[in-house]
Amino acid sequence: MPVLEVKSLSKQYTKVLAADSVSFSVDEGEIFALIGPNGAGKTTTIRMISTLIKPTSGDAVVAGHSILTEPEKVRASITYLPDEAGAYKTMTGKAYLKFMAGMFANSKAEIEEFTARAEKMCGLGERLNEKIGSYSRGMIRKLLLSRAVMTRPKLAILDEPTSGLDVINALEIRKMIKELSRTEKTSFLLSSHNMLEIEFVSDRVGIIAGGKLLEVGKIDEIKEKYGAANLEEVFERVVNGK
Repeated sequence: MPVLEVKSLSKQYTKVLAADSVSFSVDEGEIFALIGPNGAGKTTTIRMISTLIKPTSGDAVVAGHSILTEPEKVRASITYLPDEAGAYKTMTGKAYLKFMAGMFANSKAEIEEFTARAEKMCGLGERLNEKIGSYSRGMIRKLLLSRAVMTRPKLAILDEPTSGLDVINALEIRKMIKELSRTEKTSFLLSSHNMLEIEFVSDRVGIIAGGKLLEVGKIDEIKEKYGAANLEEVFERVVNGK
């Protein structure tokens, strides 16, 4: 059974159909990327799956739980890291991780377990004893990603996970995502404008425009289908109907 199964999700605002019968699935340990131009419906779809907004119609099932009838169980199965996420700058990295672990853990032992996992994953070492206000954007993003997955969620939803990062930090974040999918069997739903990033990290991709999911498949297969050298060319042809 897929970790995520999206079933004809739609969201109608007053004058805009932001998502139009979007359907796809994500398997255990799979990295699935949802890509599209600005205003395509990516963020709306992600927020519906995350239970932040209610769909007009359709449903999504996360780890066997419906976003409509069991939203609290869905929230217990996912983590959502938006592009604009931040951390408390006056706290040390270590204190922040322990504070966040306490929001999800059921015991002191579990707090220690979650914190230790995050400390190891982020790779910040002694810098965790310093205040987050002294961190670079790349360091903060590593801290946030580690915090997001320290509870071993069934599905991690990441919106623009490397936005604003330099090449080295972006590469390290991508490697973290791939390693977690392989070793922890964490499933990922990504949204990104960076086509090179998507090609590097994703198992499958969905291309959305005008609220409609226009193409879904493995990257090599859809490149072959459209006779394209890279994902950017596929994206252009799908979105422009070429």
